[in-house]
Amino acid sequence: MNQEITVTVHSLPDRTRNYGDSALISARLNELRENWLNPADLVRREPEVVPGYPDRILPVDEDAARELKKRTLTNLYNARPAWLDHAHAALDEAVAEAYGWGDDWRAGALSDDEMLARLFRLNYGDSAQIY
Repeated sequence: MNQEITVTVHSLPDRTRNYGDSALISARLNELRENWLNPADLVRREPEVVPGYPDRILPVDEDAARELKKRTLTNLYNARPAWLDHAHAALDEAVAEAYGWGDDWRAGALSDDEMLARLFRLNYGDSAQIY
């Protein structure tokens, strides 16, 4: 699956940014988490009777139901397996690249406070152009 997604940022005139990497990496993170939460050997999927809604995910048996009760996002993030850390690191870098901050991100120059300050400045600048 090699897709490219381009989103036009309307509040920044004459600029488009390629968010394809972050969108694909985000989808991959979601897929990895979903596979951990609902492994194919523990669940069966039944079509939802209401059009437009996702399939129902049901345990294959009682043992599977007991195991699935342990598979929560809280438990996953508390365990923090290496694959989850790697997926989040890839997403963090892709988002930094999408904002044009990739070099600073890789250099370790972006603290949480610095990222929030930059996002605030972007948001403030965008709202000033709208109003």
